[in-house]
Amino acid sequence: MFKEKLSDYGFFKGKLSDLLPKEGILPYELSTPLFSDYTVKDRFIFVSSGKSIAYTSQGPLDFSDSTIIVKNFSYINVQGQKIIIETRLLVKDPADHNWKVMNYLWNVEQTDAIKHIRGAKLAITLVDNKGNRHRTNYMVPNTNDCKRCHNSSSQLMPIGPKARNLNFVHSGDSVNQLAHWTARELLKNMPDLKYVAQLPIWADKTKFSLEDRSRAYLDINCAHCHTKGGDAFNTGLFLNYEEDTPARLGVDKAPVSVGGGAGGLNYDIIPGDSAHSILLYRMNSTEPGTAMPELARSIIHKEGGFDSTMDR
Repeated sequence: MFKEKLSDYGFFKGKLSDLLPKEGILPYELSTPLFSDYTVKDRFIFVSSGKSIAYTSQGPLDFSDSTIIVKNFSYINVQGQKIIIETRLLVKDPADHNWKVMNYLWNVEQTDAIKHIRGAKLAITLVDNKGNRHRTNYMVPNTNDCKRCHNSSSQLMPIGPKARNLNFVHSGDSVNQLAHWTARELLKNMPDLKYVAQLPIWADKTKFSLEDRSRAYLDINCAHCHTKGGDAFNTGLFLNYEEDTPARLGVDKAPVSVGGGAGGLNYDIIPGDSAHSILLYRMNSTEPGTAMPELARSIIHKEGGFDSTMDR
C-alpha cells in the first residue's frame, strides 16, 4: 500500500524539497496549528480524480477513499536554511475505508524521503521565529505513536482538517480556503460560510479574547487526546473547544491518573492562580512523564501564552 520513497507518489513537481504541489494537490493551513518545537509545516491533501470531500459540521471533513493527507515537518537552521525532517502520510484505504499512517524520513541531501516505521531521534539546532536558537532532540514518531494521537474511539482519524480550523483566508491567498475548495467542486454540501464555525486564531490578540485564544490553543494541542474517545479520555479532562462544563475543562478539578506528573499540585486549573494549576505546570515542563503534550514537544512554547501572562 505504501510506497518506499516519497518521490514515488508524484505529489510535487521540480525539486522535491521545494514542495511545489502538482495540479490536484491542495495546499492548506490551519487557523491555529499544533505546536511542534517550532517546526515549519507544509500541508497538502491529495483527492483522487473524480472524488471529493464532504462538509461536516463536527469533526474532520468527510474525505473520500484514497484521499492522502500529507504533512511535512521542517526546521530553520542557524544559517537560515529550511531543512525538511520528515513527511507523514494519512491514507484512507479503499479496501476497508479506514485511515492508515506512514512516516518518511528525509535524507541529508534533501533529495528524497524514505519510508520509516520505527521512529528516530535527531539532534538539531533550530532557530525560532524570534531568532532564538534551540538545541533539541527531535523525535520522529514511530507509526504506533501516530496512532495514539490520531485515536478516536479506537479508529485512526485526521485531527486538523476540520471545517472550523480551515474557515479562514490563509497566508498568500485572498479567498477563504473552504470557499476556494467549494468553487473548485472539491468540497461538497458546504453551507453559507456565515453558518460555519470558526476556531479562533490563538495569536490574534486584536480579534479574539484571551479566553477564546487559550481555548483554541488547548483544543488543537491537547483535545485530540483529551476528548471523548481520545487517548486521555479516562482522565476526565476534556479540552475540545465546544466543551462548556467547567469541571470537565479542569476548573477546580483534581487529577485522576497523573501521579507524580502533577508536581504536588491539587487541581488542573485554579482560576486566577496559574502558578498553582497543574495544566500550566505540565505545559511548562520538558520532563518525560510530566510534560504535556507527551509527544511532539521537547521545547516549552512560551509564545503560546502558558506562562504568567495567562492571569492577565
